[in-house]
Amino acid sequence: MAQRPGRIVVVGAGVIGLSCALRLLQAGHRVDVVARDLPLETTSSVAAAIWYPYLASPQDKVTAWGRTTYDEFARLAERGADGVLMRWGTELLSRPMPDPWWIDAVPSLERVEPRAPYADAWSFRTPIVDMSRYLSWLTQQVLDAGGTLTRLALAGLPEAPLVVNCSGLGSRRLATDLTSMPVRGQVVVVEQVGLEEWWLAEGEAGGVPTYVIPRVTDIVLGGTDDEGEWSRTPSPEVADAILSRATELVPRLAGAKVLRHKVGLRPARPEVRLERVGDVVHCYGHGGAGVTLSWGCADDVVRLAA
Repeated sequence: MAQRPGRIVVVGAGVIGLSCALRLLQAGHRVDVVARDLPLETTSSVAAAIWYPYLASPQDKVTAWGRTTYDEFARLAERGADGVLMRWGTELLSRPMPDPWWIDAVPSLERVEPRAPYADAWSFRTPIVDMSRYLSWLTQQVLDAGGTLTRLALAGLPEAPLVVNCSGLGSRRLATDLTSMPVRGQVVVVEQVGLEEWWLAEGEAGGVPTYVIPRVTDIVLGGTDDEGEWSRTPSPEVADAILSRATELVPRLAGAKVLRHKVGLRPARPEVRLERVGDVVHCYGHGGAGVTLSWGCADDVVRLAA
């Protein structure tokens, strides 16, 4: 794909690609975003999108990227960016635990009394992002800054002075990286019943966590983490199990109207890949923490692009 000299091509239009594109534009670069899927068609659009480091490593880098992103979302919420909220919530744990490894990424975390049958709990204030609104807002920021967005199915990474590869699972093909694997996540979206506090409960014996994430007009319930599963078709049985677990966690959800079912494939990898190799900056493998790490990783991409 021929490009004007000096332009940067960002491959991928999920939250990572758009965040990188905006930061590059703000740094004075000329940027084109190309992607097979437009923003509201990406895995990012399915995410419950609570700031929480999940299925991402290494821990030291994830903590640093996460803190930068937390701070930026706090600023965006204060500025009224569409879809961004700051809300308190509680994580319930099945056994006594030390402070989370990512504790330095949040301004404060309070130990609270767990409720039965849980053995430990903590509470903290964190960003909640309604991706159906935020991705549209972020796309408009990219366009207003002079960037472009084009739907394009690529057989390989394009030729350009610099390419930023934010293709997520597409990197299995575009970067020949077979360590990238899907972790399937199914959610149920229900009507808002007046809930403002989020809840996260650890699964028994290391099982799948249950989460209840309230947004302005709806509530996202989850979830699943099926490693290596590629199906994007929602399972009615899984949906029923999610509703049952979520209602047990938050009884106010009983009878809430189901609005829709969604499935996304988290782009997991043994470690987030953020490095420059020649004229390509790779930024993918964020697992279930794309939103959580987005701005921190975007800042590092800008440094690598320089």
